[in-house]
Amino acid sequence: MSWQDQAEIIDIKDEKMAQKLMEQIGVDEYGIKLMLPKAFNYSIKLKDVPSKAANILKQEILARGGEAAMAAGVADWSIDKTDVLLFGTKRQLEILSEKLHKQGFGLGKLATTIKASLSKWEMEGYREIKCQRGNSLLLGKRTYVMGIVNVTPDSFSDGGLYYDAGAAVEHAHKLVAEGADIIDVGGESTRPGHVPVEAEEEWRRLESVLKRLVNEIKVPISVDTYKADIALRALDLGVDIINDVWGCRADKKMADVCAKYNCPIIIMHNQNNTCYNDLMFDILTFLRESIELAENSGVAPDQIIIDPGIGFGKDLEQNLEVMSRLKELKVLGKPVLLGTSRKSFIGKTLNLDTVERVEGTAATVALGISQGVDIVRVHDVKEMVRVSRMTDAIVRRSFDN
Repeated sequence: MSWQDQAEIIDIKDEKMAQKLMEQIGVDEYGIKLMLPKAFNYSIKLKDVPSKAANILKQEILARGGEAAMAAGVADWSIDKTDVLLFGTKRQLEILSEKLHKQGFGLGKLATTIKASLSKWEMEGYREIKCQRGNSLLLGKRTYVMGIVNVTPDSFSDGGLYYDAGAAVEHAHKLVAEGADIIDVGGESTRPGHVPVEAEEEWRRLESVLKRLVNEIKVPISVDTYKADIALRALDLGVDIINDVWGCRADKKMADVCAKYNCPIIIMHNQNNTCYNDLMFDILTFLRESIELAENSGVAPDQIIIDPGIGFGKDLEQNLEVMSRLKELKVLGKPVLLGTSRKSFIGKTLNLDTVERVEGTAATVALGISQGVDIVRVHDVKEMVRVSRMTDAIVRRSFDN
């Protein structure tokens, strides 16, 4: 077979991959530097762009060899605004941004947003999350596994099993022995249809467990709560991380508490219904607003972790779509936690009861890691540690044991 008879189409996932491919065929360093911004294509979505600004965007990106898709009514001025999809290489979008800074209609500010989004998307290397008890998480090198300890009578998967403080502590030790990098302790179920509990009852469930864990285990301890008072008491005991399923929205004091202790906070997307105008865009908007709220309260930007909230405010199809588009969270420039363990969207997809969802969970963990997830929150630690290590070996070329 001759060279004319063969062609390979390569799915270039990022600039790192593009650089490696060029190095493999012997491109010199200067050539790689010159061509790298042209080797990877981006698709950027903008919402509610005024028609005048959209027309300018179209002209400018076309002049640079890219493309812009927008509603048909923009061309004849029959609509006032439109969503816009910009298609181009990094270099084309960089040149576009430089040009837009000189334009009116708010395009100068948009240019800054585009450049910042590209910068966050391409963040590489390791990021250190610092915890209270001298622990730190070096994210990016490998996937961290968070083991779940529910000190509740009504959690969807293991409610009542570890309601006793002694059983909860014993279970935490077991999860650490199985390879858990973080232990996440919850005193209130947040499953669909859960009955909220008062802060004093939540703390009654948590206090004795947390007092023992901060003294008995070395890995970071996270507390799953959306109440600032619970977070404050837990941090006073020496807990390392706060995991807020309402992203600092349910209790406005939560961000202030986390800022005071300079602790990591996990900000999750959540809502009380499944109504969206634009699923991923709406989720990103919620997370952006929560990140801004936290940072404005004094939380250090490098202490924020985000969670797309699988199973919260989303139906089956929405959960599956978010799972297929997890990579889009990169635009926020924050580490990502994924919590899919034994959840109902797995049960509905496979028609399985809660305790039979290990394989389905494994599929979601592997898929999440392949899309850049940094932490996975799971019940079945031993199994998911193995899944994570195997997936890391493929995706990150990490062989840590």
